[in-house]
Amino acid sequence: MQVQIQALFAAGGGGAGGTERGMTGSNMGPHMEVAKPAIFNREAGKVGGFVTTCRLYLRMKMREVIVEEQVFWILSHVQGGSADIWKENVMEELEAGEMEYETTEEFLTVLKKEFGGEEEEAVKAAKLRKLEQGERMMEKLIQEFKRAARGSRYEGRPLVEEFKRGINRGIRRKLMEAENLLASIEQWYKRATALDRN
Repeated sequence: MQVQIQALFAAGGGGAGGTERGMTGSNMGPHMEVAKPAIFNREAGKVGGFVTTCRLYLRMKMREVIVEEQVFWILSHVQGGSADIWKENVMEELEAGEMEYETTEEFLTVLKKEFGGEEEEAVKAAKLRKLEQGERMMEKLIQEFKRAARGSRYEGRPLVEEFKRGINRGIRRKLMEAENLLASIEQWYKRATALDRN
């Protein structure tokens, strides 16, 4: 058994975090199935998901690949319309040595700024304002709410107000009548989930 464990460590890249993370994280790299990102064509509101999927894939499958190759791999998934023009410009600058990225994260930040920015914020804010619980479980609403809230610039009291607006009236009324006033969005999530289960 010990020989098999050592073989797994060796196949997974050995000491690159293997012993720190334990056996569950040591052999995740090249042998694990990981979805590749869908083609990104500059569609509004999609850059965040694209960047997240790229990060996941790179960490799981391409950790040992040099930054330049990781950047070109990401660029291979940027296709269509003005995204193609941007990609061609970046590739020309990279090949001419006019631009260099120290890390892949630096490149992903540039990509997100180029295609996300205010347009993505507006899409997320609009989605946040449209969310309503309806027939779904509170846990599902909370996950969708968190996803829409991330990058929407809503925080603090305005975020809580949007959440209150989206939950079913009965639960909202019970939360408003509670003895202990809820301050943070996390408190609202927790209490709303408990009420939804009852």
